[in-house]
Amino acid sequence: MTADELIALVRTLPGTRADTIGEGSGAPPVAWGDTFFFHDPDDREEDRRIPFATIVTKDYPGFDTASDLDRDGVFRVNVEVGRERFEQLLGYAPAQLAEHHPDYRFSDVPLPHPTYGRQAWVSVVSPIEQSAAVVRDLLVEAHRRATTRHRRR
Repeated sequence: MTADELIALVRTLPGTRADTIGEGSGAPPVAWGDTFFFHDPDDREEDRRIPFATIVTKDYPGFDTASDLDRDGVFRVNVEVGRERFEQLLGYAPAQLAEHHPDYRFSDVPLPHPTYGRQAWVSVVSPIEQSAAVVRDLLVEAHRRATTRHRRR
């Protein structure tokens, strides 16, 4: 799957806003080209504080370089999955991440997010065949959780 295909998929989910950061956004240049997904059915800026998923297209020097995203054609989809789903996918709890040392450069397999894994985020570098269905399911599940959180407010 391409990043554009994933963005198109998430945009079909009800109440979703997909913000691709650009020059006029006020965000730092390192974020330009990255996409953040929010559940925002009422188009209220306060509902866009924490995304339920992101697509990152490059390394963030000094912060997030473990996936080596500066390679040609490489991107990473990141999804907040919750502790239980994280453990189902990876075989250990987010709190046990320090005991594991994944190679974050691997493509097409679910991995803990290199920076937010302890918060139950997973990532997949350039999902293609093996992980495409899993990534679609994770995005739909994350949207469902975001929708539930929004209803509680």
